[in-house]
Amino acid sequence: MLAREILAIRDGLRLDHLELTCLPADLHFHPERIAPAMDEAIVRARAEGYTNIRVGYADCGTGGMLDKVCEKHGVERMAGPHCFAFYQGMDRFEALADGDMRAFYMTDFLCRHFEAFFIRPLGLDRHPELAVDYFGNYEKLVYLAQTDEPALDRVAEDAAAMLGLVYERRATGYGDLATALAATRPQP
Repeated sequence: MLAREILAIRDGLRLDHLELTCLPADLHFHPERIAPAMDEAIVRARAEGYTNIRVGYADCGTGGMLDKVCEKHGVERMAGPHCFAFYQGMDRFEALADGDMRAFYMTDFLCRHFEAFFIRPLGLDRHPELAVDYFGNYEKLVYLAQTDEPALDRVAEDAAAMLGLVYERRATGYGDLATALAATRPQP
């Protein structure tokens, strides 16, 4: 779910030392599968000769299991409970957390893939009336915009209207993701 953003940061900051290996984004539908998949990916990377590995995941609902995998292999992961936190920056996320308790977050990735990640899997294309059942406890949709793309704004605005939620846009850029990647720069 972060590949495009990581590559943009890598290229923009000239972090040529970074190579990216992605796990399937749909693991987020099954957070219990993230830690085992990451374990396998780290083992595979070590077998290929990689020694300096960083995990570009927040906890993402693993309940600490991802941290156990990282500890087992001696690798670090991105700080935070999920990408919504580090896009806003952890300090800002924590400051807004109480007011966002009933917020449904969207990112550039989720706007690009709203149909594939929400509409079709939840059956909203066939049964739009289910939106109330799925999203009825949310009050607002907060679009955490990493870029300034009007087409993505329209997707987020349309999603908020379809779900009956108040729309809010926050221009976050890459937040702590950029800082975390910049920190991987080799020291002279």
